[in-house]
Amino acid sequence: MARTISALLVSAVLLAASSIYFGRRAGSTNGSATARTHLHFYMHDEYTGPNPTAALIVPGRAPLPDTVGTSRRFGDIAVMNNALTEGPQRGSPRVGTAQGFTVRVSERGSVNALSMHLVMEDGEFVGSSLVVNSRVDTDLAMRESVIVGGTGRFRFARGYALSRSYDYDLAKGGIVEIDVYLY
Repeated sequence: MARTISALLVSAVLLAASSIYFGRRAGSTNGSATARTHLHFYMHDEYTGPNPTAALIVPGRAPLPDTVGTSRRFGDIAVMNNALTEGPQRGSPRVGTAQGFTVRVSERGSVNALSMHLVMEDGEFVGSSLVVNSRVDTDLAMRESVIVGGTGRFRFARGYALSRSYDYDLAKGGIVEIDVYLY
């Protein structure tokens, strides 16, 4: 009888300890900033000028007859190394860099497959990055992308990013406003 009580007591203690441990792990951020974090910044995407930060690397196929006159083609691959800033002005403090590439995946419209890293270079998240992967229809006023991971303070990050053109010209580039929501 005493042996059974001891075994039950040990089992109860182990069960309580493991539930506390795993409960904290599931609800904690492990020192990361992924629990309900909101980031807001502006991405400067420049195709022209003396130091472009985005470039068409592989031109796609010739436009379809009903899409002649568009500056983008099915199969275009572009890369970016764009500044992320606090505000939309050119002199606004820099907070990071958006590095990645897009592939135009639609024969009509401006739909791209996006793979991008948002690398934080200032503030409380310096040295951390977020991984964005999504289908982006740039003809939409508001675009949603998926946050699929991260590094540093954003390790195991999950969430989404909402982007909208702030001041943008498809031929020259421009400014995109981005809100990131992590949970």
